[in-house]
Amino acid sequence: MPQIAVFELMQEISSFNPAETQYDDFVIKSGDSWLNESRGGINEIGGALQVFDAVEDVELIPTISAKSITSGGPFSAESWGRLSVELTNSLEALRDKGVDGAYFCMHGAMAAVNELDPEGAILAHARKVLGEDIPIVTSMDLHGIVTERMLKHSDAIVVYHTYPHVDQFETGERAARLLMRLLREDIKPVTVRVRVPALVRGDELITDSGIYGECIRLAQKIEESDEGLSAGMFIGNPFTDVPELCTNSLVVLDGNQELAERYAVEMAELFWVHREKMQVPLTSLEDAVAQTMAHDEGTVVLVDAADATSSGASGDSNSILAALYEAGYSGRLLAPIVDEVAVKAARTAGVGNEVELTLGGTIDPSRYQPLSVTAKVRMVSDGDFLSETFKLLWHAGPTVVLEIRSYIVVVSSRACHLFDRSFFRAHGQEPDRFDAVVMKSPHCEPHMFKDWASLYLDVDAPGSTSANLKSLGHTVCARPIFPLDEDVVFEPRCEVYYR
Repeated sequence: MPQIAVFELMQEISSFNPAETQYDDFVIKSGDSWLNESRGGINEIGGALQVFDAVEDVELIPTISAKSITSGGPFSAESWGRLSVELTNSLEALRDKGVDGAYFCMHGAMAAVNELDPEGAILAHARKVLGEDIPIVTSMDLHGIVTERMLKHSDAIVVYHTYPHVDQFETGERAARLLMRLLREDIKPVTVRVRVPALVRGDELITDSGIYGECIRLAQKIEESDEGLSAGMFIGNPFTDVPELCTNSLVVLDGNQELAERYAVEMAELFWVHREKMQVPLTSLEDAVAQTMAHDEGTVVLVDAADATSSGASGDSNSILAALYEAGYSGRLLAPIVDEVAVKAARTAGVGNEVELTLGGTIDPSRYQPLSVTAKVRMVSDGDFLSETFKLLWHAGPTVVLEIRSYIVVVSSRACHLFDRSFFRAHGQEPDRFDAVVMKSPHCEPHMFKDWASLYLDVDAPGSTSANLKSLGHTVCARPIFPLDEDVVFEPRCEVYYR
């Protein structure tokens, strides 16, 4: 009976968020109880378990699951030291257990102050424990940053094929099916990657409608071929400033290095030729305010991707809120913000009472200046809510709903995922009933905001996840790279990995 170890490590960070991630920002689970509660889930682990459970003669060995509550700044050195010990200890427990294969579920864009490639480090340790002959399949987000260690110590990497991400479950299925094939068939995976010196953001990355989808459809065609094992296009996370940050094409075939190289180069060149189009056109904050003030029908959606908490931002930006407030905007505005101090002041005042407080700039004061307001407290909550997208419990910490003039501001104590409407809805607010909404995500599924917005503006506001990449201040990633540098030259070079 083959024994398969299952491991999970999931976080995405922004190197430009000054608030470091701490150990308590992670949910740690282990043992059979972790796997049992994951069954039926629509994430990677849920997908993998559905495949493994359908095979009668497989024994699953749970190691550990470490998932961040939300994205954030780099992991603090002390906290990574503590977590890494738990992660490696869970792997050490596999020694001499006769493990036949391993599935590693990872994001790929994590970083700590003292370890810029945590996932690679963990995979290297796993290989040391399990040995060179044990197949390891790793699944990753397409925003992952593929490193030498990840490729060296994985037999194959399986990557998401959708953005916005809706195929986590399917990615887990693909990874599990591939691992079973490696265990049962005479397969010799060869992995080829081509590094593309480009960082991109924008609507053209939406896989259903954007140019980037051409690369994904090629990857899917490769996977469906007779020799195809895995393929994908990693666009990386431009906010995680680490040495190997770039875009990567990745192809894994059964033994055919020459064909894998051709495919990897074809995908990389297809991406490179469209790089200029994969930059989101931004509207200045001043113009966004002017257009919102002049708009008199339907809802204006103001996209503040620069403060996207799901991408690692701090969440305490008041830039759009403050600009509209100071301009005297009289429409009904809905906005989210992270401000623990304001939450405490509002909860002390109590529901129905007015309170003078400041909003914003408590986490990233170099970018945001506190906005002084008089607010009426409309609601208080514990901040726990069920996500619209994944039906998972998310934690925003103690939360309040404030009424400020004609504005409703939902204020949480900590950053939480905002890539759907669930944070607003859990606090009694339907976005389409407002004249303007601040959306702190680069993209949500279209039906959530964009399909019904009468005006949709990508705002060039300050923030640690700004699509204005030149504003961030990269100092670690390899240069030159588009669009940070001028006249970047791309000459495809294949890197080959055999297991």
